[in-house]
Amino acid sequence: MITNGFTYVAVLLFMAAVLVTLEKKTTGVVQKFFKFVPAVVLCYLVAMILCTFKVWDMESTKPAYTALKNSLTYAMVFTMLLRCDIRKIIKLGPKMLIGFFSASLTIIIGFIVAFAIMKGAIGSNSWMGLGALCGSWLGGSGNMVAVQAALGISEADMGYALVIDSIDYSLWVMFLLWFIQLAPRFNKWTKANTKTLDEVSNRLADDAKANTTPLTFQSLILLIGVALLVSAVGGNVGTALNSAMPFLDKATWTILFITVLGLVGAVSPLGKVAGSSEVSNLLLYSVIVLLASRASLLELADAPMWILTGFLILAIHAVLMVLLCKLLKLDLFTGAVASLANIGGTASAPVLAGSYSGSLVPVGILMALMGYVIGTPLGILTARIMSMLV
Repeated sequence: MITNGFTYVAVLLFMAAVLVTLEKKTTGVVQKFFKFVPAVVLCYLVAMILCTFKVWDMESTKPAYTALKNSLTYAMVFTMLLRCDIRKIIKLGPKMLIGFFSASLTIIIGFIVAFAIMKGAIGSNSWMGLGALCGSWLGGSGNMVAVQAALGISEADMGYALVIDSIDYSLWVMFLLWFIQLAPRFNKWTKANTKTLDEVSNRLADDAKANTTPLTFQSLILLIGVALLVSAVGGNVGTALNSAMPFLDKATWTILFITVLGLVGAVSPLGKVAGSSEVSNLLLYSVIVLLASRASLLELADAPMWILTGFLILAIHAVLMVLLCKLLKLDLFTGAVASLANIGGTASAPVLAGSYSGSLVPVGILMALMGYVIGTPLGILTARIMSMLV
């Protein structure tokens, strides 16, 4: 049994490194397996299995966990947002922005309604785990752990959220990839015009080609140094803001403060430094394995009801989204990619966009990046609304 905090962290990061390497380097059957179960999900699952079998002592390793979890989460949120240049997002145009926020709104409604229906089966305190999942389905895994940090959600509830995020999300991606073939008929039904979509895609593709900044040691150490400093300063600012305005707790103030700094940084020269994606992913995997290391599989007995809740959320979102597409005359690409940009993030939205047209991949990427901006604050807000229904 591991009792040393450093060894505990080293084992977790090595495990994550092995899984990511297998995902990137393997071929054949193993590669196909990782397409259905990505490394980030396996990291959580393997860490939970190790916790279940008591590979480390929970009390002895708790100081290391406590010292790192929130600090790395804040650093991750900052570097994640450095990719979200508001000026480029505006280029998406009003119709696609309307589509994106329509998807966000219907997802939020889905969470609130599903919780009201299912709270008797999954527990009245499940609003916290669903709040974390909402952060993920509005933005990405980074937003999930940011909401977890802000609301102090238990590792067990995070485990439920990740189960839904893996199973329900995977089936939703497959459904949308199938549904995209019906685009001509859907667009005719909604009376959508796709001319603006093609123009926006061409502009974004030109911008992407012009950005050739290389990834260097200097850029990586700069981003890591700034992110860790922002995390340290953000914690102190969060404490000060909580003392002055106690209607929000310290963690929530810290996350909101760092979100603002990240958005400002994105439009500054720092936003052009190569490596923000790599650094934010490194921090994300570190936080994921730390969170999972405190959750035992024995705590997931109610997982089937949570999975059902996830499908109910998606069903409500789908019905409302189709109605809005008809009302607003949105094309299937805008509606489907907006949905997956929220629920799947940068990992899957570009794939769906590319399956529609290769020139539209930049649109999928920018929509997904926009989710990083709204995921955390709206995830927290949705959780608070659900808590009022208890």
